[in-house]
Amino acid sequence: MRYNVWNLLKEGLNGHKGWKPAWRDPQPKAEYDIIIIGGGGHGLATAHYLASVHGITNVAVIEKGYIGGGNVGRNTTIVRSNYLLTGNELFYEKSLQLWEGLSQDLNYNVMFSPRAIYNLQHSEQARDRDIRRGNACIGHGADSEWVSREELMAEFPFIDYSQERFPIYGALKQPRAGTARHDAVAWGYARAADSRGVDIIQNCEVTGLDIQNGKVVGVQTTKGSIKAKKVGCAVAGNTTRLMDMAGLRMPIESHVLQAFVSEGIKPFLDSVLTFGGFGHFYISQSDKGGMVFGGSLDMYNTYAQRGNMPLVQHIMEECITLIPGLSRVRTLRHWGGVMDMSMDGSPIIDKTPIEGLYLNAGWCYGGFKATCGSGWSFAHLLATGQSHKVAEQLRLDRFDRGYVIDETGHGPQPNQH
Repeated sequence: MRYNVWNLLKEGLNGHKGWKPAWRDPQPKAEYDIIIIGGGGHGLATAHYLASVHGITNVAVIEKGYIGGGNVGRNTTIVRSNYLLTGNELFYEKSLQLWEGLSQDLNYNVMFSPRAIYNLQHSEQARDRDIRRGNACIGHGADSEWVSREELMAEFPFIDYSQERFPIYGALKQPRAGTARHDAVAWGYARAADSRGVDIIQNCEVTGLDIQNGKVVGVQTTKGSIKAKKVGCAVAGNTTRLMDMAGLRMPIESHVLQAFVSEGIKPFLDSVLTFGGFGHFYISQSDKGGMVFGGSLDMYNTYAQRGNMPLVQHIMEECITLIPGLSRVRTLRHWGGVMDMSMDGSPIIDKTPIEGLYLNAGWCYGGFKATCGSGWSFAHLLATGQSHKVAEQLRLDRFDRGYVIDETGHGPQPNQH
């Protein structure tokens, strides 16, 4: 059933008795053309584009928990494409273009809101660096503009501009950037993929990979063995665990990233702000009125979806330094998502050395905003065996070849990206 105003009126007059579940709950078949391990945003998006773009529908998405229970439901919902390096910018700009038409594509309101993002600058060097990044964005066909301190003061009068330790020189703005509703993205992709025949198998954990003569032939799960011609892995912070089953060591570390939501307050922030005075901080306001914010990684390896108190304190300090008026607003809840941090801070979409086994990993901070582009590119790789042109530089072997995509210039130190 399509979602539209006429069906809404019809069901409203009929006591809402005709709505069907958004997706089926099937038992796994004995064999599929493609199995995607991981039912988060990236795995579901991949399944949708395999079916809708490439016509491949004998596909299963295997998720160890429930749809929307992983990182796709544990993030701060920011969507942008203001990157410097070609390997990232081409990819994230393609993703943003897909975001702009996603609700129509899925027939599901993902609440994408292009409300703009402002990256504040706290030194002349940061200003010059960001202007260079903005010019690179424009050169790649994206949008970017520099905003002066005076313009910021008129737009955001509640920011503390008087501080001398972290002065504000201006900001890099991307008007087309914004936010989306994280769980709606998962539900929309799941519904769209299911409607084209994809099996979404929840509460089914992969316990092993069946590999014969250097080729993957299926997976072992808590619901039995399932054969497949190809297997795609999109499991975010659990990438290293899954690749261990194949005997592959990944250039990845797993770190926790915390996120926070305050109690609802009256609307006052209609954009996304990022602050880099003494760390990394970002904040926006949700449609429910809660302030959604976060900061840097907890800086230690972990698979736990929870953080530590020192970083909680650090993020709160950054919040109040930037916007003192939030000092009396109460934090409602917070959580942690496990990031698979690559050695250069950029993602990996590529084949593995094992025939038929494909990898989608290393998303660092960029996982949610990459959902559409990731699914689009990974589906192209699984369907054709070739990298999509926007993901050609996101190869696994770039670390051996010396073609790293070091966006921040921190070198091979995952927790610094």
